[in-house]
Amino acid sequence: MTSEQIKKEADALRETIVSDRQYLHAHAETGFDLHDTLAFVRKQLADMGYTPVDCGKAGLVALAGGKKPGKVFLLRSDMDALPIEEQSGEGFACPNGRMHACGHDMHSAMLLGAARLLKQHEDEIQGTVKLMFQPAEEIFEGSSDMIGAGLLKNPDVDAALMIHVMAGMPFAAGTVIVSPPGVSAPAADYFEIKVQGNGCHGSMPNTGVDPLNAAAHILIALQEIHARELAMNDRAVLTIGTMNAGTAANVIPDTVVMGGSLRTFDEETRAQIKQRMTEIAQGIAAAFRAEAEVVFGSGCPTLVNNAELAACAAAYVKELLGEGRAFSAAELSAMGGGQKSSGAAGSEDFAYVSQQVPSIMLALAAGQPEKGYRYPQHHPMVRFDEDALSAGSAVYAYTALRWLEEHK
Repeated sequence: MTSEQIKKEADALRETIVSDRQYLHAHAETGFDLHDTLAFVRKQLADMGYTPVDCGKAGLVALAGGKKPGKVFLLRSDMDALPIEEQSGEGFACPNGRMHACGHDMHSAMLLGAARLLKQHEDEIQGTVKLMFQPAEEIFEGSSDMIGAGLLKNPDVDAALMIHVMAGMPFAAGTVIVSPPGVSAPAADYFEIKVQGNGCHGSMPNTGVDPLNAAAHILIALQEIHARELAMNDRAVLTIGTMNAGTAANVIPDTVVMGGSLRTFDEETRAQIKQRMTEIAQGIAAAFRAEAEVVFGSGCPTLVNNAELAACAAAYVKELLGEGRAFSAAELSAMGGGQKSSGAAGSEDFAYVSQQVPSIMLALAAGQPEKGYRYPQHHPMVRFDEDALSAGSAVYAYTALRWLEEHK
């Protein structure tokens, strides 16, 4: 097995990978409700000779190799879409009100392509490659659900890799950027703050307790956490995105419900902010004779990249794609491509895997703005360049094969 061989074989699979991607795109499903998606992925794996096994509510796992002793390398793709009405104009656009606007259809198709490559080289695998097809990434629940169902056991996983396609990148499709050691995706927490007052007529506010007034003060005060309680390098973003209350202009309502999200790059900072949010909300509500409850819902921890695995991955993708198509984050920064971004800090629930085993996240360029791929992820008009697909499949397969070869 050589890098040239894997690349050539991946290129030969291009039409199949594209076909898989377009089917998955046209049949987008969300969360754990992936009936058509699971059936398609399961059939493709079975037709290749795999024995896919259900894992958790809607996950699939398949094993490649295992004929020779060695370690276990996990390759992950996510399968879920978003509840977005598609406006991409693609001929295979999804008509059901859901859309693969984050590229998970690309990930699944690439991992299916990698599965085909690994099956062709199964006798050469120095250990086992575990293929992870995950639901519910967009709601940060699928990865932890699969881990709870035994994803990282039987056989025990030694290292893991994920790829995420990126639209609107100024690199040729199929270019790979290896994340630096440490945190590359922030922790995410969604929350709800319920402020309980006592409704009354708007002309007699003294007879009730106004929860809107209390909620307004809570909203402003929460921003002081970042301004006055965090150090300069404690990166965090706290957003209140919804505030709902009342149905009439002349009535003070009983309750206000605010919804928001928190992004942090450090677990201590995350815990500190969550504690202070509760203290501030309850304290201010009490000052206005109201009550407040803060409830944290779905979320995920920080995604941590292992230093040794990051170095290995950078070396492997350069062997495979060449120096001009593969970069470490440090190299990109030295070239002037690592300047401060517009602030994008998307979270990623592969973080749960990264908290358990050495892991690495790779970014795969899949659409240059100058070629018409100008819309960002999660936009109803976003499109992805399918020229990235065969490269993604090759990177999945080659990285696993090389890591197992070097860590016998």
